[in-house]
Amino acid sequence: MKNQSKVQSWKEALTVYWDRRQLVIFLMGFSSGLPLLLGFSTLSWWLSGENLSKTVITGLLVVATPYSFKFLWAPILDQVRLPLLTTWLGQRRSWLLVIQILLMTSIIALGASDPKQGLTYMAATAFMVAFFSASQDIVVDAYRIEILEEFEQGAGAAATQAGYRVGLLVAGAAPLALSDFISWFWVYALMAFLVLIGIGATFLATEPSKAAVEVKPVGAPKISFLTQIRESVIAPFTDFCSRRGWVWVLLFVLLYKYGDAIAGALFNPFFRELGFSGTQVALIVKTYGVPMTMAGVFVGGLVVARIGIFTALLLGGILQAATNLLFVWLAADPTMATETGLFIVIASDNFTGGLGSTAFVAFLSALCNLRFTATQFALFTSIMALGRTYMAVPSGWLVDQIGWINFFISSTALAVPALLLLLVVRRYASEIFPARD
Repeated sequence: MKNQSKVQSWKEALTVYWDRRQLVIFLMGFSSGLPLLLGFSTLSWWLSGENLSKTVITGLLVVATPYSFKFLWAPILDQVRLPLLTTWLGQRRSWLLVIQILLMTSIIALGASDPKQGLTYMAATAFMVAFFSASQDIVVDAYRIEILEEFEQGAGAAATQAGYRVGLLVAGAAPLALSDFISWFWVYALMAFLVLIGIGATFLATEPSKAAVEVKPVGAPKISFLTQIRESVIAPFTDFCSRRGWVWVLLFVLLYKYGDAIAGALFNPFFRELGFSGTQVALIVKTYGVPMTMAGVFVGGLVVARIGIFTALLLGGILQAATNLLFVWLAADPTMATETGLFIVIASDNFTGGLGSTAFVAFLSALCNLRFTATQFALFTSIMALGRTYMAVPSGWLVDQIGWINFFISSTALAVPALLLLLVVRRYASEIFPARD
């Protein structure tokens, strides 16, 4: 495998974490994870309190469409220079700053909606949150890949996943607990304020030297419009599609996290039906899950560096599927619907989810050609997001038809195709990863 290297010891694997760049990546990961749940999972708790059906709630998953199609505008973020700001901050950081300001505004607008007055405004503002959140992801992912060397990608994936998961947990925990005491508008206003952490990371960061946009020397011949389109829009896709096994890679990317996504889409309604309060869910499911998530992503980074991406992906996929069965145990035995039982299930799910996600992000990062970092990574994560949005929409209907126990069993079975595809993709390991200078 020409694009992947492994360190020779676990001690050596640890050293890749001691770098200022990893802190910046962690903070950017937090800013990326924060908006995701605000547009659905936290929103689903809000809406379930308004007595809307599970079918309607999961139907709102379609507002996450930007996550599935962000590759369409990624070339703009890869190639277009913002007047004045690019000269001041550079290509990546200038776009980050603009997007983060717009993201804060859209989160506040979502909090100002009222489902009792109709869902149209709420859906529209949730869509805007998803759009700016997906745009931020494009730039953050490109920055991480470009700022790190090849052997550091596993640790970078761990750092961004750690920050991302903390952002997810904060956006899932704090709003649920706060909603018992203050209005949803102020809940979302406080979440918007936390985007300032990402803005701080933007100023703390240094612009990568491997950015896609290159400054043309004075006197260089002008490039025609058609050539610009070909280089910025078409070339990233033809580059990937020229690699043997690329179809199998995309199928694997689509399905690897699908079982987790379809189960996770209804965690909050599931916990509510078990009788847990918002404060309990915030404390046990979210807050106590942070150490296990951090442990998972940390171990995931070490595993990637020490035994390689493919073995880490296989281990993560098996463990993620196994922990979905713990939700079956929770649903089947009412005596386990206690804070202790919930903690056991969530701790296990968060640890394995963190490990698997770190390996997955490292895999997607290694697939990117540095000439088209933002566009290609956006393509891969857009494919992944399809499983989290459109393919997960029937989850609410499915629970109504077969019940919670069979639902979680089904989500476990959905991991099998991805694991089989991983074995196929591994056969093309020497051809699917681009060479790096």
